[in-house]
Amino acid sequence: MTGDERLQQVRSRIDHIDGELLRLISERATLAQQVARIKEETGALGHFYRPEREADILRRIKSQNPGPLEGEEVARLFREIMSACLALERPLAVGYLGPEGTFTQAAALKHFGHSVQALPFGAIGDVFREVEAGSCNFGVVPVENSTEGVVNHTLDMFMRSPLRIAGEVTLRIHHHLLGRGERLDAVLRIFSHQQSLAQCRGWLDRHLPRAERIAVGSNAEAARLAALHADSAAVAGEAAAVLYDLNILAERIEDEPGNTTRFLVIGREDAPPSGCDKTSLLLSCRNEAGALHRLLTPLAQQGISMTRIESRPSRQGVWDYVFFVDISGHREAPEVAAALAALRAAANLCKVLGSYPEAVL
Repeated sequence: MTGDERLQQVRSRIDHIDGELLRLISERATLAQQVARIKEETGALGHFYRPEREADILRRIKSQNPGPLEGEEVARLFREIMSACLALERPLAVGYLGPEGTFTQAAALKHFGHSVQALPFGAIGDVFREVEAGSCNFGVVPVENSTEGVVNHTLDMFMRSPLRIAGEVTLRIHHHLLGRGERLDAVLRIFSHQQSLAQCRGWLDRHLPRAERIAVGSNAEAARLAALHADSAAVAGEAAAVLYDLNILAERIEDEPGNTTRFLVIGREDAPPSGCDKTSLLLSCRNEAGALHRLLTPLAQQGISMTRIESRPSRQGVWDYVFFVDISGHREAPEVAAALAALRAAANLCKVLGSYPEAVL
């Protein structure tokens, strides 16, 4: 058999598999429509999106993946299939910190897939308000970066919002220097969000020490401004380069190669247990020696791992703070429920911000 004949044989097999994939995807979509009808008949259509079930499916797909595609890649493919099938039940409206081309938009699409109606808003507070009002089913907001720490505005919103955390997304952040020109030495000013400027400070100090750095509301806004001026550049992602037709003058200029941002999915309800969950808490205690240690003792007594703690001014008094705490486990798990009961008895404030599946992708 000649090389051309063997190649044609393999291609014929690929064509056959493509046909089978199309048939199976169509069958899955038909079943999704049946699910929607059953929910409508039983009055359960308001719970058509099940984050815990989607997380369980993606974990199972990754664990059963035989290769040669990486588990993350296979999970992304299934995420898009699930997104398209869910849209047959009811399209999700998801608000995110805009404008179009931001990393928050990328996080929203990574978590929900591209079949949702993604709506950009100009401020984190706007995302919260639109979800609270019911204009959006869910929102996606940044909460912390592995290099520069927490996003304070997001934490502050939880102190006064009734919304719950329904999921989390982690996104590896790659910053590029974008501009209309082609030469670094022609750049006189650099636009970017203040967090991105901080994440690229070392590279900018070495390569563009004399360029003025101007903080703006988002990296997408920075790219828009850079597109207006030939002597300007923006620190932003690849999506912004495509959106505003800019050249990539330098790739991956972030100072930390593992630079990652964590985003939260906010909604009016949190998620049932998925088998691999987190719970986020808002706590406060008296401002006295040993108070925080005593407050957190129930977590240790129940063998619960605390994965993060951050403090923020409570705005109730001078030097009065609240603590944002992430723990492993779902609030319905017996050990977590017991710890929460003890925390409520000991704390001035104990607010469960939500239990939700740990990030899968």
